[in-house]
Amino acid sequence: MTLTRGSGPLGGSPPECNYTFESPPHKLLFQADGRRLRAVVGDAVVLDTTRAHLLHETGIAPVAYVPLEDFDADLLTRTQTSTHCPFKGDASYWTLCVGDDARADAVWGYEDPLEQAAWLKGFAALAFDRADRWMVEDEPVAGNLRDPYHRVDVHQSSRPVRISCADDLIAECARPVMLFETGMAPRAYVPRRDVVAGHLAPSSTTSICQYKGEATYWHVHAAGQTFSDAAWCYELPLAEAMKIAGHVCIVADGIVSEQ
Repeated sequence: MTLTRGSGPLGGSPPECNYTFESPPHKLLFQADGRRLRAVVGDAVVLDTTRAHLLHETGIAPVAYVPLEDFDADLLTRTQTSTHCPFKGDASYWTLCVGDDARADAVWGYEDPLEQAAWLKGFAALAFDRADRWMVEDEPVAGNLRDPYHRVDVHQSSRPVRISCADDLIAECARPVMLFETGMAPRAYVPRRDVVAGHLAPSSTTSICQYKGEATYWHVHAAGQTFSDAAWCYELPLAEAMKIAGHVCIVADGIVSEQ
């Protein structure tokens, strides 16, 4: 997705174009991110910075690297762990200790990076899931840090959608909402009233997307089959995806969506 994944210009399968990049197959892009970024463990702010950089790396979601001095040094304990990356060099690790809560090897940095990644010197990254919460400026982060090159566009549409399995009609809608997300196939979202009764059964599954919000799921029963978690809905999506609020998307192998 985005710059370094899928069909992105620095990804493994770039689109057709009339230019070339003279660069290695595995690409790194280190870009300043001027947003204020904070990470919290318990009640302690473990990093607070306006000097983060996003590392875009082929096939990997962007990772925020922060000047090491923008971490709370009193909470970091160096460990003996070391890993090697052929593109960046040898990484050192620190355990994050907040009171009795020790999160082993939660922070890493390249203290003597390879020449082609020399700009990583002095920076370190905190594994996103090792903090209890993250803030961008004064707003909580949902799901993960956002990639500034990732977009979600939502449009009301007049192209009809018919969703079925074999001869069993699941939903039919004259005015769906179409969602276009970077690196993803277009998705049709239909009002819940346009789903034929008896096809959806509640699921306990939920997920969080940093671009759309929190989704709830249903199992889909059709043509004598059960498709687990094949339907989902964002009841209260984030602002840029607000048009899909209360709409259902149904996708699974064996379910046909005709548009």
